[in-house]
Amino acid sequence: MSQQTYIVSGMTCQHCVQNVQNKLSAVAGVQSVRVQLMPPRAVIEGDDVALDALAQALSDSKFKIESMVG
Repeated sequence: MSQQTYIVSGMTCQHCVQNVQNKLSAVAGVQSVRVQLMPPRAVIEGDDVALDALAQALSDSKFKIESMVG
């Protein structure tokens, strides 16, 4: 299992945090998700979780996820 930290944009309140956490938790391979508002981050633990899959989970919302590196 690996752990990755991502930047999440578009969150403005704790309801947004919960919404993002719920959407990311539903992605195959995700074991746990910790989302925080400030700074806007998501720490994801899991097996073979691709950024594309995480982005797809948020695609129907105002939230965007990107890698911490470049």
